[in-house]
Amino acid sequence: MEHRLVTHLEKALGWDGPGSVGTAFARGHLTDPELPARLLTPHKLLDLIKRRHLANPQLRCYAAGDEVHPSTFLSTNVNRRRQAVSQADMAALGRILNEGGTVVLDHVDFFDSTLEVACRALGWWSGELASANAYLAVGETDGFHLHWDDHEVIAVQVSGEKSWEVRGPSRPAPMYRDADRNRTPSEGVLWKGTMQAGDVMHIPRGYWHTATRLGSGSGGHSLHVTFGFTKRTGVTWANFLSDAARADEAFRHDLESPQQTPHEDLSEKLAALAASYSPERYLDELRANTPPSRHMPYVAAFGQPDAVVTVTEFAPCIIRSGDTVEVRGGGKRLTFHERAETGLRALLSGHPVHLDGAPEDITTLADLLIAEGLCEPLTEVSSSGYTGLVTPVTYSNQPLTSA
Repeated sequence: MEHRLVTHLEKALGWDGPGSVGTAFARGHLTDPELPARLLTPHKLLDLIKRRHLANPQLRCYAAGDEVHPSTFLSTNVNRRRQAVSQADMAALGRILNEGGTVVLDHVDFFDSTLEVACRALGWWSGELASANAYLAVGETDGFHLHWDDHEVIAVQVSGEKSWEVRGPSRPAPMYRDADRNRTPSEGVLWKGTMQAGDVMHIPRGYWHTATRLGSGSGGHSLHVTFGFTKRTGVTWANFLSDAARADEAFRHDLESPQQTPHEDLSEKLAALAASYSPERYLDELRANTPPSRHMPYVAAFGQPDAVVTVTEFAPCIIRSGDTVEVRGGGKRLTFHERAETGLRALLSGHPVHLDGAPEDITTLADLLIAEGLCEPLTEVSSSGYTGLVTPVTYSNQPLTSA
């Protein structure tokens, strides 16, 4: 999938592919002036919050650097069926913002098609699951205290401005569950300055940072989106091996039971398991076996969809072998005749595919991929997440083209 955000992030950060994610602090500026507002605006964020049932901690507020109690900005309403639902008190959110506060919405990509597609594109690009959080601050407001994250972050300033301080790590590759609490900030400051609209920044896992609007003036605001990547580690692989070992009865017995395999044999079995499931194989299978987080089903009674798009978390792998083609992705392994290869590569490209003018074998293939959960019909809302950001594929009487 070729996504406008991914292309411009690489240019801004001076990267040639995702290999630099997590390696070093980097800063830059998007050369596309329309892109930040295309991702999100303050009013759009508040509109998303207004229309959703939300709870803490997904929706959080801060004032003077401290978290505001959820009862201040969340209300419980009872609908006509006497069902209690939690939603934002928009008047309270307005007061918090107007008095110099901050509103945070985690996983905003779950509610917004543009950010959903952007996170999918970043996942295909990086090979890691990506999610987006939005931070809206108004006036003279302090930010979060100096802290580090247990995941890689790409921050995009979409409007307004905010001042940052970024320091190096005080512990190499720290983790959320770790042998050390890692509470002492490092002293070396890598960068201190103000992010303006269009500025982007990559903060690797474990790098200490803080952001504030103190001194920026009472009449301004800041809206930035952070794209988070939780990368797989050696510990993740070791945990996988631990789960895989359950398939062997020898590992399920008590260590001191009469039925237990000799300990030296267990060591050899574990070594053999690690050799058969190398980190490379583990990552490949993890990506191929991860199902889409959600997708729109195809209901035949609704008629043929006008357009479809891939919804897998990672790019499906299409392998040609003799006169067959195998598709691995989204938790599925599907085998097709070689004649389907061209259609599969278009339909599973991550680009919206408009079916008007497509031959019957392509529409039949699209229906099958929807039924298998690898693709979904495009709606007006979901299609908007691609418009101007990902070039569509179209069919006509001419050969298939993709710009």
